[in-house]
Amino acid sequence: MSEATEEYHTPVLVERVVEFLALGPTRGEIMDGTVGGGGHSAAILQRIPESRILAVDRDPEALERSREVLAAWEGRVRFLRARFDEAARGAGMLGPSLGGALLDLGISSRQIDADRRGFAFRSGEAPLDMRMGGGAEGGPTAADILNQWEEEELARLFREYGEEPRGRRLAAEVAKRRSTRPLKTARDLLDAMSVAFRGKVGPKEKARVFQALRIQVNRELESLEAALPLIREALLPGGVLVVIAYHSLEDRIVKHTLKDWSRSCVCPPALPVCRCRGEPLGTLLTRSVVRPTDSEVASNARARSARLRAWQRAE
Repeated sequence: MSEATEEYHTPVLVERVVEFLALGPTRGEIMDGTVGGGGHSAAILQRIPESRILAVDRDPEALERSREVLAAWEGRVRFLRARFDEAARGAGMLGPSLGGALLDLGISSRQIDADRRGFAFRSGEAPLDMRMGGGAEGGPTAADILNQWEEEELARLFREYGEEPRGRRLAAEVAKRRSTRPLKTARDLLDAMSVAFRGKVGPKEKARVFQALRIQVNRELESLEAALPLIREALLPGGVLVVIAYHSLEDRIVKHTLKDWSRSCVCPPALPVCRCRGEPLGTLLTRSVVRPTDSEVASNARARSARLRAWQRAE
Protein backbone atom coordinates (compact mmCIF):
# COMPACT_ATOMS: atom_id res chain seq x y z
CA MET A 1 0.00 0.00 0.00
CA SER A 2 1.36 3.44 -0.90
CA GLU A 3 2.25 6.07 1.69
CA ALA A 4 -0.33 8.39 0.14
CA THR A 5 -3.04 5.81 0.69
CA GLU A 6 -2.05 5.21 4.28
CA GLU A 7 -1.96 8.95 4.95
CA TYR A 8 -5.49 9.42 3.66
CA HIS A 9 -7.22 6.46 5.26
CA THR A 10 -6.00 3.05 6.34
CA PRO A 11 -8.31 0.55 4.59
CA VAL A 12 -10.01 -1.98 6.82
CA LEU A 13 -10.09 -5.78 6.38
CA VAL A 14 -8.20 -5.57 3.08
CA GLU A 15 -7.24 -9.24 2.92
CA ARG A 16 -10.80 -10.45 3.43
CA VAL A 17 -12.20 -7.92 0.95
CA VAL A 18 -9.83 -9.17 -1.77
CA GLU A 19 -10.47 -12.81 -0.83
CA PHE A 20 -14.23 -12.48 -1.33
CA LEU A 21 -14.15 -10.28 -4.44
CA ALA A 22 -11.72 -12.70 -6.11
CA LEU A 23 -14.56 -15.26 -6.14
CA GLY A 24 -16.54 -13.20 -8.65
CA PRO A 25 -16.36 -13.34 -12.47
CA THR A 26 -13.43 -11.51 -14.03
CA ARG A 27 -15.34 -10.17 -17.02
CA GLY A 28 -17.11 -7.40 -15.10
CA GLU A 29 -15.93 -4.28 -13.32
CA ILE A 30 -15.67 -4.18 -9.54
CA MET A 31 -17.49 -1.16 -8.17
CA ASP A 32 -15.77 0.43 -5.20
CA GLY A 33 -18.80 2.44 -4.15
CA THR A 34 -16.95 4.38 -1.44
CA VAL A 35 -13.45 4.59 -2.89
CA GLY A 36 -12.16 7.15 -0.37
CA GLY A 37 -8.38 7.20 -0.53
CA GLY A 38 -8.27 4.25 -2.93
CA GLY A 39 -6.76 1.75 -0.49
CA HIS A 40 -9.14 -1.11 -1.13
CA SER A 41 -9.11 -0.49 -4.89
CA ALA A 42 -5.31 -0.49 -4.98
CA ALA A 43 -5.24 -3.87 -3.21
CA ILE A 44 -7.83 -5.30 -5.61
CA LEU A 45 -5.91 -4.10 -8.68
CA GLN A 46 -2.66 -5.49 -7.29
CA ARG A 47 -3.96 -8.91 -6.29
CA ILE A 48 -6.77 -9.77 -8.71
CA PRO A 49 -5.32 -10.13 -12.22
CA GLU A 50 -7.20 -8.32 -15.00
CA SER A 51 -9.56 -6.68 -12.50
CA ARG A 52 -11.08 -3.34 -13.44
CA ILE A 53 -12.44 -0.78 -10.99
CA LEU A 54 -15.38 1.61 -11.11
CA ALA A 55 -14.24 4.06 -8.43
CA VAL A 56 -17.20 5.91 -6.93
CA ASP A 57 -17.40 8.57 -4.24
CA ARG A 58 -19.66 11.51 -3.48
CA ASP A 59 -16.73 13.44 -1.96
CA PRO A 60 -14.76 15.34 -4.65
CA GLU A 61 -11.68 15.50 -2.40
CA ALA A 62 -11.73 11.72 -1.98
CA LEU A 63 -11.95 11.21 -5.75
CA GLU A 64 -9.05 13.58 -6.31
CA ARG A 65 -6.88 11.65 -3.86
CA SER A 66 -7.92 8.26 -5.26
CA ARG A 67 -6.93 9.41 -8.76
CA GLU A 68 -3.41 10.00 -7.43
CA VAL A 69 -3.24 6.69 -5.60
CA LEU A 70 -4.61 4.65 -8.52
CA ALA A 71 -2.69 6.46 -11.28
CA ALA A 72 -0.41 3.44 -11.78
CA TRP A 73 -3.41 1.45 -13.06
CA GLU A 74 -4.55 3.93 -15.67
CA GLY A 75 -6.76 2.12 -18.14
CA ARG A 76 -8.10 -0.26 -15.51
CA VAL A 77 -9.94 2.38 -13.46
CA ARG A 78 -12.71 4.82 -14.22
CA PHE A 79 -13.97 7.41 -11.76
CA LEU A 80 -17.47 8.61 -10.98
CA ARG A 81 -18.59 11.28 -8.54
CA ALA A 82 -21.93 10.05 -7.22
CA ARG A 83 -23.63 8.40 -4.28
CA PHE A 84 -23.24 4.64 -4.44
CA ASP A 85 -26.98 4.12 -4.95
CA GLU A 86 -26.86 6.42 -7.99
CA ALA A 87 -23.81 4.58 -9.34
CA ALA A 88 -25.46 1.19 -8.84
CA ARG A 89 -28.55 2.34 -10.71
CA GLY A 90 -26.41 3.46 -13.65
CA ALA A 91 -24.35 0.27 -13.63
CA GLY A 92 -27.42 -1.92 -13.99
CA MET A 93 -29.37 0.13 -16.54
CA LEU A 94 -28.26 -1.98 -19.50
CA GLY A 95 -28.24 -5.26 -17.60
CA PRO A 96 -25.78 -6.87 -15.16
CA SER A 97 -22.24 -5.60 -15.64
CA LEU A 98 -20.45 -5.88 -12.28
CA GLY A 99 -18.23 -8.75 -11.25
CA GLY A 100 -18.25 -7.40 -7.71
CA ALA A 101 -19.06 -4.45 -5.50
CA LEU A 102 -17.61 -3.08 -2.29
CA LEU A 103 -19.24 -0.64 0.13
CA ASP A 104 -16.98 0.58 2.94
CA LEU A 105 -19.53 2.65 4.84
CA GLY A 106 -17.22 4.44 7.25
CA ILE A 107 -16.01 7.99 6.81
CA SER A 108 -12.31 8.39 6.12
CA SER A 109 -9.67 9.55 8.54
CA ARG A 110 -9.05 12.58 6.33
CA GLN A 111 -12.71 13.59 6.53
CA ILE A 112 -12.66 13.27 10.30
CA ASP A 113 -9.41 15.18 10.63
CA ALA A 114 -10.48 18.09 8.37
CA ASP A 115 -12.05 20.47 10.87
CA ARG A 116 -13.74 22.53 8.17
CA ARG A 117 -15.84 19.49 7.18
CA GLY A 118 -17.46 19.46 10.62
CA PHE A 119 -17.50 15.68 11.14
CA ALA A 120 -15.45 15.64 14.33
CA PHE A 121 -15.96 17.10 17.77
CA ARG A 122 -12.27 17.54 18.50
CA SER A 123 -12.16 21.15 17.31
CA GLY A 124 -14.78 23.29 18.97
CA GLU A 125 -14.64 25.88 16.19
CA ALA A 126 -15.44 23.38 13.42
CA PRO A 127 -18.63 24.35 11.56
CA LEU A 128 -21.60 22.01 11.91
CA ASP A 129 -21.61 20.94 8.27
CA MET A 130 -21.07 17.15 7.88
CA ARG A 131 -22.03 16.91 4.19
CA MET A 132 -20.01 14.14 2.53
CA GLY A 133 -20.02 15.96 -0.79
CA GLY A 134 -19.31 19.33 0.76
CA GLY A 135 -21.15 22.43 -0.32
CA ALA A 136 -21.14 21.35 -3.97
CA GLU A 137 -23.73 18.68 -3.21
CA GLY A 138 -26.13 21.07 -1.50
CA GLY A 139 -28.68 19.91 1.02
CA PRO A 140 -29.10 20.79 4.69
CA THR A 141 -26.13 20.89 7.05
CA ALA A 142 -26.04 19.61 10.62
CA ALA A 143 -26.54 23.20 11.75
CA ASP A 144 -29.66 23.49 9.60
CA ILE A 145 -31.12 20.40 11.26
CA LEU A 146 -30.30 21.57 14.78
CA ASN A 147 -31.74 25.01 14.20
CA GLN A 148 -34.80 24.17 12.11
CA TRP A 149 -36.17 20.78 13.16
CA GLU A 150 -38.95 20.52 15.74
CA GLU A 151 -37.81 19.48 19.20
CA GLU A 152 -39.64 16.14 18.94
CA GLU A 153 -37.95 15.38 15.61
CA LEU A 154 -34.53 16.08 17.12
CA ALA A 155 -35.28 13.83 20.08
CA ARG A 156 -36.21 11.01 17.69
CA LEU A 157 -33.06 11.60 15.64
CA PHE A 158 -30.75 11.37 18.66
CA ARG A 159 -32.59 8.31 19.97
CA GLU A 160 -32.87 6.31 16.74
CA TYR A 161 -29.77 7.26 14.77
CA GLY A 162 -27.47 8.02 17.69
CA GLU A 163 -28.91 5.43 20.08
CA GLU A 164 -28.59 8.14 22.72
CA PRO A 165 -30.90 7.46 25.70
CA ARG A 166 -30.87 11.11 26.78
CA GLY A 167 -31.79 12.42 23.37
CA ARG A 168 -34.96 14.11 24.57
CA ARG A 169 -33.06 16.19 27.13
CA LEU A 170 -30.54 17.21 24.50
CA ALA A 171 -33.27 18.17 22.04
CA ALA A 172 -34.89 20.37 24.69
CA GLU A 173 -31.59 22.09 25.43
CA VAL A 174 -30.88 22.67 21.73
CA ALA A 175 -34.36 24.18 21.27
CA LYS A 176 -33.81 26.46 24.27
CA ARG A 177 -30.45 27.74 23.06
CA ARG A 178 -31.39 28.33 19.43
CA SER A 179 -34.25 30.57 20.51
CA THR A 180 -31.65 33.21 21.36
CA ARG A 181 -28.70 32.27 19.14
CA PRO A 182 -28.40 29.62 16.40
CA LEU A 183 -25.96 26.76 16.85
CA LYS A 184 -23.13 27.10 14.33
CA THR A 185 -20.06 25.25 15.62
CA ALA A 186 -19.16 21.98 17.29
CA ARG A 187 -18.58 23.93 20.50
CA ASP A 188 -22.17 25.17 20.44
CA LEU A 189 -23.43 21.59 20.32
CA LEU A 190 -20.93 20.32 22.89
CA ASP A 191 -21.98 23.05 25.31
CA ALA A 192 -25.62 22.04 24.88
CA MET A 193 -24.66 18.41 25.51
CA SER A 194 -22.75 19.35 28.65
CA VAL A 195 -25.84 20.99 30.15
CA ALA A 196 -28.31 18.34 28.95
CA PHE A 197 -26.10 15.47 30.17
CA ARG A 198 -25.13 17.32 33.36
CA GLY A 199 -21.46 17.49 32.51
CA LYS A 200 -21.08 13.79 31.70
CA VAL A 201 -19.95 14.12 28.08
CA GLY A 202 -17.28 11.61 27.11
CA PRO A 203 -16.08 10.44 23.69
CA LYS A 204 -18.89 7.85 23.39
CA GLU A 205 -21.62 10.40 24.04
CA LYS A 206 -20.07 12.83 21.56
CA ALA A 207 -19.68 10.12 18.94
CA ARG A 208 -23.32 9.03 19.26
CA VAL A 209 -24.73 12.53 18.77
CA PHE A 210 -22.38 13.51 15.93
CA GLN A 211 -23.07 10.15 14.27
CA ALA A 212 -26.82 10.76 14.37
CA LEU A 213 -26.45 14.13 12.66
CA ARG A 214 -24.03 12.80 10.03
CA ILE A 215 -26.36 9.92 9.14
CA GLN A 216 -29.28 12.30 8.69
CA VAL A 217 -27.34 14.97 6.78
CA ASN A 218 -26.10 12.42 4.25
CA ARG A 219 -29.22 10.22 4.29
CA GLU A 220 -26.89 7.29 4.78
CA LEU A 221 -29.43 4.65 5.76
CA GLU A 222 -31.81 5.60 2.96
CA SER A 223 -28.95 5.44 0.45
CA LEU A 224 -27.87 2.03 1.75
CA GLU A 225 -31.39 0.57 1.60
CA ALA A 226 -31.83 1.89 -1.94
CA ALA A 227 -28.39 0.78 -3.12
CA LEU A 228 -28.42 -2.87 -2.02
CA PRO A 229 -31.10 -4.18 -4.42
CA LEU A 230 -29.71 -2.01 -7.22
CA ILE A 231 -26.24 -3.49 -6.73
CA ARG A 232 -27.70 -7.00 -6.63
CA GLU A 233 -29.36 -6.47 -10.00
CA ALA A 234 -26.17 -4.95 -11.45
CA LEU A 235 -24.08 -7.99 -10.45
CA LEU A 236 -23.28 -10.59 -13.07
CA PRO A 237 -24.14 -14.21 -12.20
CA GLY A 238 -21.61 -15.21 -9.56
CA GLY A 239 -20.87 -11.57 -8.73
CA VAL A 240 -19.91 -10.77 -5.15
CA LEU A 241 -21.08 -7.97 -2.85
CA VAL A 242 -18.95 -7.02 0.16
CA VAL A 243 -20.16 -4.49 2.74
CA ILE A 244 -18.21 -3.12 5.70
CA ALA A 245 -20.45 -1.40 8.26
CA TYR A 246 -19.39 0.47 11.37
CA HIS A 247 -22.49 0.78 13.50
CA SER A 248 -25.46 -1.39 14.32
CA LEU A 249 -28.04 0.50 12.22
CA GLU A 250 -26.09 -0.06 8.99
CA ASP A 251 -25.12 -3.60 9.86
CA ARG A 252 -28.70 -4.54 10.72
CA ILE A 253 -29.89 -3.44 7.27
CA VAL A 254 -27.10 -5.38 5.55
CA LYS A 255 -27.53 -8.49 7.69
CA HIS A 256 -31.29 -8.81 7.13
CA THR A 257 -31.09 -7.93 3.43
CA LEU A 258 -28.42 -10.51 2.62
CA LYS A 259 -30.18 -13.12 4.73
CA ASP A 260 -33.44 -12.47 2.89
CA TRP A 261 -31.76 -12.81 -0.51
CA SER A 262 -30.28 -16.14 0.55
CA ARG A 263 -33.62 -17.72 1.50
CA SER A 264 -35.58 -19.86 -0.92
CA CYS A 265 -38.91 -18.57 0.37
CA VAL A 266 -39.86 -15.18 1.78
CA CYS A 267 -43.62 -15.72 1.98
CA PRO A 268 -45.44 -14.89 5.24
CA PRO A 269 -45.62 -17.95 7.52
CA ALA A 270 -49.43 -18.01 7.30
CA LEU A 271 -49.45 -18.73 3.54
CA PRO A 272 -50.07 -22.47 2.98
CA VAL A 273 -48.30 -22.48 -0.42
CA CYS A 274 -45.18 -20.63 -1.47
CA ARG A 275 -46.05 -17.82 -3.84
CA CYS A 276 -42.73 -15.96 -3.92
CA ARG A 277 -39.65 -16.56 -6.04
CA GLY A 278 -39.21 -20.10 -4.68
CA GLU A 279 -35.42 -20.10 -4.84
CA PRO A 280 -32.57 -18.10 -3.27
CA LEU A 281 -31.14 -15.17 -5.18
CA GLY A 282 -27.66 -16.07 -4.01
CA THR A 283 -25.53 -17.36 -1.16
CA LEU A 284 -24.18 -15.82 2.02
CA LEU A 285 -20.39 -16.11 1.99
CA THR A 286 -20.17 -14.99 5.63
CA ARG A 287 -22.29 -17.12 7.94
CA SER A 288 -21.34 -14.81 10.77
CA VAL A 289 -19.99 -11.29 10.71
CA VAL A 290 -16.26 -10.87 10.00
CA ARG A 291 -14.37 -8.54 12.32
CA PRO A 292 -10.81 -7.17 12.25
CA THR A 293 -8.09 -9.11 13.97
CA ASP A 294 -6.51 -7.85 17.18
CA SER A 295 -3.38 -6.89 15.27
CA GLU A 296 -5.36 -4.83 12.76
CA VAL A 297 -7.19 -2.99 15.53
CA ALA A 298 -3.87 -2.35 17.26
CA SER A 299 -2.48 -0.70 14.12
CA ASN A 300 -5.73 1.07 13.16
CA ALA A 301 -7.98 1.95 16.10
CA ARG A 302 -10.78 3.12 13.80
CA ALA A 303 -11.15 -0.47 12.53
CA ARG A 304 -12.44 -1.62 15.92
CA SER A 305 -16.14 -1.36 15.06
CA ALA A 306 -15.90 -2.70 11.48
CA ARG A 307 -18.26 -5.56 10.54
CA LEU A 308 -17.89 -7.24 7.15
CA ARG A 309 -20.53 -9.32 5.36
CA ALA A 310 -20.31 -10.84 1.87
CA TRP A 311 -22.84 -12.35 -0.54
CA GLN A 312 -22.62 -14.00 -3.99
CA ARG A 313 -25.32 -13.80 -6.65
CA ALA A 314 -26.59 -17.12 -7.95
CA GLU A 315 -25.07 -18.42 -11.19
